[in-house]
Amino acid sequence: MTYKLWKILKEMGIPDHLTCLLRNLYAGQEATVRTGHGTTDWFQIGKGVHQGCILSLCLFNLYAEYIMRNTGLEEAQAGIKIAGRNINHLRYADDTTLMAESEEELKSLLMKVKEESEKLA
Repeated sequence: MTYKLWKILKEMGIPDHLTCLLRNLYAGQEATVRTGHGTTDWFQIGKGVHQGCILSLCLFNLYAEYIMRNTGLEEAQAGIKIAGRNINHLRYADDTTLMAESEEELKSLLMKVKEESEKLA
């Protein structure tokens, strides 16, 4: 995710100097895991956002926003009507809910999100 994240940030209009700062923050990151049997060897972290980092939620949400914008859900007819508006998805933090009036419409929405997500996997 990390390499693709920099491309997404650029496409989302994040200034280059901020992306550069983030790239430096993520460069050369390593981790080790402590288990009941001891500690693993150090390994490179090449994907994802840093767990517990104050910036991670924002970065994840920019990534998710990019996916949702590119699915074309805003133009989709599937969804439920609320106050005259067609609503087919809700998001909060790292949770996304897709909504439709039929199972077939819901599957269609899910496939659009799945296909767009797989492009970035």
